Amino acid sequence: RISFKHTFSKLFLFLIIIFLTNCQRNQVIKTHGLSFLDKRQETVIVNKMNRNDVKNILGAPSTIGTFDNTVWIYIERTITRGKLLNFGKNITKKNNVLVLKFDNNGILFEKKFYDKESLKKIKFSKETEEGVSKEAGFIKNFLSSVRQKMYKK
Repeated sequence: RISFKHTFSKLFLFLIIIFLTNCQRNQVIKTHGLSFLDKRQETVIVNKMNRNDVKNILGAPSTIGTFDNTVWIYIERTITRGKLLNFGKNITKKNNVLVLKFDNNGILFEKKFYDKESLKKIKFSKETEEGVSKEAGFIKNFLSSVRQKMYKK
């Protein structure tokens, strides 16, 4: 005869073994884009560097503007697995975006860096304005898609 206590202890032992074999001691981190973008962007100097200088420091951009090539966008996205209590859902640890704008001579004249917190604070209008340039619309759409991916369930 098999007792309830004996069956329960075997089931409990089986569940503990399954639980322990599925746990990882080292955290799995997946990085998309340019690593350490927050540190690297500090070396890029506005009004002193050209496209070639930026390319030597940061490499090729993740995205170039759709209507002209004066806007370069670099991305860093780091994702890890959540805790067991969150059922292992992916958690975004870093979500950095660097937007660089060059003039017609290829000189960097504007640099904007967005981290995970500043991307949360960006407010996008649902209305469209006639005076908004196509490039501004591209940046808005791009940042919106990055933010949506960050909060994807």
